[in-house]
Amino acid sequence: VGLRGLINLGNTCFMNCIVQALTHTPLLRDFFLSDRHKCEMQSPSSCLVCEMSTLFQEFYSGHRSPHIPYRLLHLVWTHARHLAGYEQQDAHEFLIAALDVLHRHCKGDDNGKKANNPNHCNCIIDQIFTGGLQSDVTCQVCHGVSTTIDPFWDISLDLPGSSTPFWPLSPGSDGSVVNGESHVSGTTTLTDCLRRFTRPEHLGSSAKIKCSGCHSYQESTKQLTMKKLPIVACFHLKRFEHSAKLRRKITTYVSFPLELDMTPFMASSKESRMNGQYQQPTDSLNNDNKYSLFAVVNHQGTLESGHYTSFIRQHKDQWFKCDDAIITKASIKDVLDSEGYLLFYHKQFLEYE
Repeated sequence: VGLRGLINLGNTCFMNCIVQALTHTPLLRDFFLSDRHKCEMQSPSSCLVCEMSTLFQEFYSGHRSPHIPYRLLHLVWTHARHLAGYEQQDAHEFLIAALDVLHRHCKGDDNGKKANNPNHCNCIIDQIFTGGLQSDVTCQVCHGVSTTIDPFWDISLDLPGSSTPFWPLSPGSDGSVVNGESHVSGTTTLTDCLRRFTRPEHLGSSAKIKCSGCHSYQESTKQLTMKKLPIVACFHLKRFEHSAKLRRKITTYVSFPLELDMTPFMASSKESRMNGQYQQPTDSLNNDNKYSLFAVVNHQGTLESGHYTSFIRQHKDQWFKCDDAIITKASIKDVLDSEGYLLFYHKQFLEYE
C-alpha cells in the first residue's frame, strides 16, 4: 500500500518524482490520512491541500494502477504560473513552489491560526519542513557579532566542479569513515558540502558592513549554522549552473549516508569549531540531530533533455525506484550509488513505521 506509479502527462516527471517524495514523508502521510485538513477557501476545488489530501487517499487506497495527476498539475499551473506549460521544469523549483502553495492554502487550518507570532505559521508544512538558519557576521576589528535567523525549507549546496571554488575535502578523505560515510580518496561527501556551507567566509573589502560597535564600515566574516533543525531536512545539490557565460550540468558524484548526524553544523556546536574543522564534542549522542534518508530524486541526461526519477523508502530497508508509471524494487546500493539531486532526510526519533 502506498506504492503507486504516476502517469507522465508530457514532461511532468519533475512533478511525479516530488509527489513520490511527499507521499512517503511519514508525518505528512499521517496528517492527510487522518483527514486533518479543514478547508476554508471559497472554492475547495482550487485548494492544493484538498487535492493533496485526495492524492494521499488514492495512493494508500490499495489500487495498483498508475494514478493520473491531471488535477494536481492544473492546480500547480494555476497557483505557480512560472511552472505552467509542457516544457521540462526543475524538480527543485517545483518542490519549493508546491510547499509555498500548500503553506498558503493551509493558512485557514486551525493549526495555521493558532500561531501567536504573525510571521510564524504553524501549518503542517511549516511544522515538518521549516528550519532556522543562523547567520553570524563578525566585525574583523572589534569582533562584534551581528546575528540573524531566517526560516528555510531546504538547503542548497555547492558542488566541486562548479565555478565557485570548493573548500578542502574532509579530514576523513583518506579512507576513514565520517558521519557514516565511507570515504574513497577524492570522493566528495554530503558532509563535505555541509562543512563548506557552514564554514566562515571572509566578505572582503568590497563588501564592508557598518559595524554597530565601531560605528563605521569594516571588513567582516560571515558564517551560517543551523539554529533549528526541521523534521524533514531537504538538501538540494546544485547540479545546474546558470551564469552569463555558461549553462551546464555538474555530474560530480557526491556520496551521501543512510544516516546523518547534523550536530557538527548546529549553531550550538559552533564554539567547538577550530579553524573551520569540527572537533567532535563528548555529548555527540544527541539523537535530536540524527536523520534517516527516506527519498532521493535523481536527474539523468543534460540540461536540455533530461529525465527525473526518484527512490523512496517504504519500510526500514525497503527501497523502490519510481520512474513515472513504473515502480521497481531497488537495493540500498542502487540508492547510494545514484547521482543525487534532492536528498530527503527524516528526524530519526520521530520516525515510526
